Amino acid sequence: MSTTASSGIERALRGCRPADVDPVVIDAADLDSTAPEHLRDLKRGLAARGYQPAAVATEADFDAESTLACQREADRLRDLVRAASFLGAGRIEVSVDGEACEEVGTALAALAERADREGVEFERVGDDGTA
Repeated sequence: MSTTASSGIERALRGCRPADVDPVVIDAADLDSTAPEHLRDLKRGLAARGYQPAAVATEADFDAESTLACQREADRLRDLVRAASFLGAGRIEVSVDGEACEEVGTALAALAERADREGVEFERVGDDGTA
């Protein structure tokens, strides 16, 4: 990490003040859609009620037997990374059931890179809910 990025954060933090909002974690299963129009309405509705998305949480279900199913799941997770960024959430929490094969590990690494580009922290959560 460069010192320029760090000093930019410090400078921004100096001007921070408390906000009258409650952070919430949005369960991806509760999202009707990840379309921008829907997310825009959701973001507006949450703000009107005093909520700010802090994270989007989801369970990943990679079918190690099917490459096509694995790709569909990676695509779904990529849409959720974009949705988290659009909503202003700082993190996406992904719970992966079972043992991840090499292909799943590669897909998760690519998702982490995508999240980083979108300004969202990618957090793989264990089966017990811990990071």
